[in-house]
Amino acid sequence: MSAAVHLGEPTIDIPPGASGVLARRNLLQAIDAGVIAAADEVPEANVQPASLDLRLGAVAYRMRCSFLPGADTVERKLAAHLIDELDLTGEGAVLETNRPYLVPLKERLALPEAVRAKANPKSSTGRVDVFTRVITDRGFRFDEVAAGYHGPLYLEIVPLSFAILVREGLSLNQLRLSVGRTQLSDEEIAAFHARTHHLLLRDGVPVKDDELALADGLFLSLDLRGDRDGRVGYQAKPNAPRLSLTAGAPIDPGPYFEPVSREDGNRIVLNPQRFYLLMSDEAVSIPPELASEMTAYDPTSGELRTHYAGFFDPGFGFDGGPNDGSRAALEVRAHDVPFMIEHGQRVCKLTFDRMLEAPDVLYGSGMGSNYQHQEDTLGKYFRRSARRGQAPERPAGGQQAFPIDAGH
Repeated sequence: MSAAVHLGEPTIDIPPGASGVLARRNLLQAIDAGVIAAADEVPEANVQPASLDLRLGAVAYRMRCSFLPGADTVERKLAAHLIDELDLTGEGAVLETNRPYLVPLKERLALPEAVRAKANPKSSTGRVDVFTRVITDRGFRFDEVAAGYHGPLYLEIVPLSFAILVREGLSLNQLRLSVGRTQLSDEEIAAFHARTHHLLLRDGVPVKDDELALADGLFLSLDLRGDRDGRVGYQAKPNAPRLSLTAGAPIDPGPYFEPVSREDGNRIVLNPQRFYLLMSDEAVSIPPELASEMTAYDPTSGELRTHYAGFFDPGFGFDGGPNDGSRAALEVRAHDVPFMIEHGQRVCKLTFDRMLEAPDVLYGSGMGSNYQHQEDTLGKYFRRSARRGQAPERPAGGQQAFPIDAGH
């Protein structure tokens, strides 16, 4: 038996005392009820197994600095920091590197008192080194929407490596709703891996229980063995051309990225402030009853900064049954000095959340997801080549999806 969570008119049917991340069916119900709304129709194709792709509105505001609204509305706070206004309709507009922009999103929320929300960049966004975060009226934190929030959503966008062409309707980030206590403890993660479903695999074999590295989440490590030619990933090229995120066909990555090869000893040295796309050593498998978020590496552990898209929908690396999982794309940047990283070095960790219910559709080939069983770190905007010894990857199609997406 279920009860409705109420706040004014919008309602979502949630079992009494239940906790978890809302699944696709719940999100569609939230849209029908007006909990999630837009001036136009929210596309059903934007509803993922446990998240909703949010869309850019018609205008972008170029700002002199980033900000949090605190006790004020975003609109009033923006007035003191506005430099220019860009029209995103039609062909769109170019956002320059290292400058913050603020875009009102098409979607707005009328959350019930018990329901909160959290946002992440999509994986495809993180893989082109575009930093995004959601802010709300009277918000004191980025990417977190307080339970019961009624109001608009805004997306801060900072292109870091490439000037980007964007337009109205483009999805750069995603939102998930949740209720109650959702996050698994380290003990619960270990028990789930041992008794229910193997969350991490290495070379197709489940990671042994006593080899799991747990500390407020499950650590992932780097693959710096690479392919037969020693290629381990890519680094962004400086002074690259404008990158269109609205192009229909996959783009030649050559002007934007160059391959990175390992040194002897399975290591590489990161150049300061350069953006790298690398791959996890472990493969991840997210079953239907869980969702996962990739969190940044602790900066006290080395001269390393990580920037992740963040969210894995249920089904990433799973495809409805046991398999060898999918490895995660890792977005890495060194601090102010060259920094050496080695194969197997821990660089990020996964936290896991219970789903309110298993989604009716899982992340994977059935949804046209872009990064299931990925062997290359380049995002969906580019032609991606498989590692040596693998069949070439077909151009990604279907929806915009993931990890980080390190999933989408």
